Amino acid sequence: MTLTSHAIVGAAVVSLVPQHPLLGVCAAFMSHFVVDAIPHYDYAILSSSIDPAIGGKFRLDRTLFVDLLRIGGDALLGTGIATIVFSAKIPIWLVLTGAFAGMLPDPLQFVYSIYKHEPLVSLQKFHKWIHAKNNFANQKLLGVFSQVVFIITVILATRAFL
Repeated sequence: MTLTSHAIVGAAVVSLVPQHPLLGVCAAFMSHFVVDAIPHYDYAILSSSIDPAIGGKFRLDRTLFVDLLRIGGDALLGTGIATIVFSAKIPIWLVLTGAFAGMLPDPLQFVYSIYKHEPLVSLQKFHKWIHAKNNFANQKLLGVFSQVVFIITVILATRAFL
């Protein structure tokens, strides 16, 4: 899933248990793996510097800049939507913490690519194992549409409980 999806799901999860923030943040972190198990579309990482599958040497080049803009924009979009949707019901710090926890396993893949030690080794193995093998790589429009529908469903379902 995109970081937008992970951020919204993470914020939704913590919003369901605001009286137990630590439990909510841990559940938001774990939600990343549950959501990744659903077939979805992932945009390609262009820079070998930050692609966890490559783990190349860090290079300041055009592809890195494009990836950082795309990944940063994706994370900001998800965090912004989560803030707008959930901050009326729970404190904004909790929304942001849940959104961050929901996205965290993906940046940890980059950390793993440069620091291959525990607990990152086990976390990366689990992340790869649980990640949906069936994706929408050849059906980009359907993949994006399915994530939009998923996000709307998560928001509506969560708001029904709040």
